[in-house]
Amino acid sequence: MLMLAVILFAVAALAGVSMAIMHFRGHTPPRPVLAVLHGLFAASGLLTLLLATLKVGMGGATGASLGLFLLAALGGFFLLSFHVRGRPLPNGLVAGHGLLAVAAFVVLLAAVFSVAL
Repeated sequence: MLMLAVILFAVAALAGVSMAIMHFRGHTPPRPVLAVLHGLFAASGLLTLLLATLKVGMGGATGASLGLFLLAALGGFFLLSFHVRGRPLPNGLVAGHGLLAVAAFVVLLAAVFSVAL
C-alpha cells in the first residue's frame, strides 16, 4: 500500500512541478485540468498513506511523512483559496507548498525503502 502512495504522489508531483514552472514563468493561474489532476492524485495518495500508516503505526517515517503531507495539503488548500478569489498566488506559498511536499515525499521514500535519514 505504501508503494501505491508513492506512485500516486509521484504523479501528483509531476503535475505540481508543471504548475510551479508555469507559475514562475508568469502563466498563472494553472490550467484547471492540471490543478484538478494534481489535487485528485495528491488526495488519493494522502488517503492511501493514511490507511497504510494506520496499519503499520503512526510512529516512524510513515507517520512523519503523513504529517508533512497534511501540512502540504493545507498549503494547497490555501493556494486554492487564492485562485478561487481571483487573487495572484504568492510566490513564497507556491515554493513553500512544493518544498514541503518534496520533503514529505523523501521521507516516504525513506520509509518504503527502509533508508535511515
